[in-house]
Amino acid sequence: MKSPSLLLLALAGTLSAQVTFNRILNADKEPQNWLTYSGSTFSQRYSKLDQITPGNVKNLELQWVFQARSLEKFEATSLVVDGVLYTVQAPNDVVAIDALTGRVLWIYNYTPSPAARPCCGRVNRGLAILGDTLYMGTIDAHLIAVDAKTGVPQWNVTVANAAAGYAITHAPLIVKDKVIVGTAGGEYGIRGFIAAFNAKTGKEDWRFYTIPGPGEPGHETWAGDSWKTGGGSVWMTGSYDPALNLTYWGIGNPGPDWNGDARKGDNLYTDSVVALDPDTGKLKWHYQFSPHDEFDFDAVQVPVLADMQWKGAPRKVMMWANRNGVFYVIDRTTGQFLLGKPFVEVNWMSGFDEKGRPIRVPGKAPTPEGTLIKPGNQGGTNWYSPSFSPKTGLFYIPAWVNYSSIYVKQPIEYEEGRLFAGAMPQSPVPMVRGSEINLKRDDEGSGAIRAIDPNTGERKWEFKMSDVTDSGVLTTASNLLFAGGREGYFFAIDAKNGELLWKASIGGQISSGPMTYSVNGRQYVTVAAGNALYAFALR
Repeated sequence: MKSPSLLLLALAGTLSAQVTFNRILNADKEPQNWLTYSGSTFSQRYSKLDQITPGNVKNLELQWVFQARSLEKFEATSLVVDGVLYTVQAPNDVVAIDALTGRVLWIYNYTPSPAARPCCGRVNRGLAILGDTLYMGTIDAHLIAVDAKTGVPQWNVTVANAAAGYAITHAPLIVKDKVIVGTAGGEYGIRGFIAAFNAKTGKEDWRFYTIPGPGEPGHETWAGDSWKTGGGSVWMTGSYDPALNLTYWGIGNPGPDWNGDARKGDNLYTDSVVALDPDTGKLKWHYQFSPHDEFDFDAVQVPVLADMQWKGAPRKVMMWANRNGVFYVIDRTTGQFLLGKPFVEVNWMSGFDEKGRPIRVPGKAPTPEGTLIKPGNQGGTNWYSPSFSPKTGLFYIPAWVNYSSIYVKQPIEYEEGRLFAGAMPQSPVPMVRGSEINLKRDDEGSGAIRAIDPNTGERKWEFKMSDVTDSGVLTTASNLLFAGGREGYFFAIDAKNGELLWKASIGGQISSGPMTYSVNGRQYVTVAAGNALYAFALR
């Protein structure tokens, strides 16, 4: 069942990683590398590299292409360490590439169990690295350590039962000597969790259940035994603040997705951000974006951290563009709600109470006949990464605009390993899952990059696309913003005003986060599109 094979195309020992946790914490001091999924533990997806500028970006040219031997979606963001690029060929092959030439150095092949059944594609979004070891979560819910120099596996541990619907699709997060991952599978009625593993041995150090059991705080928010199949997936890599020693993770939908009749209550900690002590896994605080969610509004987005002036005083904040269509600012020390403002059209809520709880609009809930909700099932945004630029002070959201779904519900009984949804929304925009695909009307559903002032939630500018987007966003110190979309274009725009400066057709839908690095003083920008990874640099 597990039959990893190794293809060595370079002499072992020519690669050297030695990525200490201190290097990861100070990633901004070596912008030539990309040491963690979002570029830093603050997850801003911002680079200090500035060789490529608004003035010369028109001179970008393709330097190399890695063609994956996979027809799965290429959603991984690569790591780069001292001239070596590491990525994942879906679903779970680790690939080391010469970041200068694109030459493959080695491939570690992993064959997941046939029991693996991730809801939304056999995908992987990236790796983590510590010392000389790479870490990968798999779609059959394993965590694997691989030697970064040779591709030889070091250990392989089972995190959860794939046959019950558990999977790992995100890049792990390194905090100190721990590798932290969360489980996907909320569509199958799992009981989700986040767990930390010893980086050297793979031994589990702690586990935090995203659905609280009897006697745990939040258990009272689940009616009857509904907590046992409560969902609470983790799709995306968390963030970490070393000053507070807190790690932050977004939690997905409750189960069943679209029929909440049997799970009365707020259903904590689904659709929430949780702040955990990374040494113990203990919950320090939480904020729930969408209590008793019946719209599949998973809060699985990347938590973006920044230290900024807030109403005239310095404050440690978390910025969050949520799938539910609202942009939030939260005090990341205490979890206090500071700001919530829609960034797309929203009709399911009308505002917030004094504690930051959304005020639901009466009648806006799934029904057997169907109810029109904005944003639709894919949300105002989704798992694709936003970016915050300390240079411009703006937060950039890959958004779905003018988008709605008709939500219906039907009875559903739980059966292990089977979808536990309670109906399926109808939408004119093509979804991720094949069973949801309908024809797209010209007058509904388009993509945009929207620049938000985090102090006010006001939109400063918008870059419009004709089709919706699944692309992440990257910003740089030269005030460039890189992104793409389903149209197959990779483009650069001015981060100050949204002006298009350059674009290239790369022949495939972009469903990944761009990143940038430098080798021998030359800056590169990479993005995965279709079934290939593309690297650009100035001519």
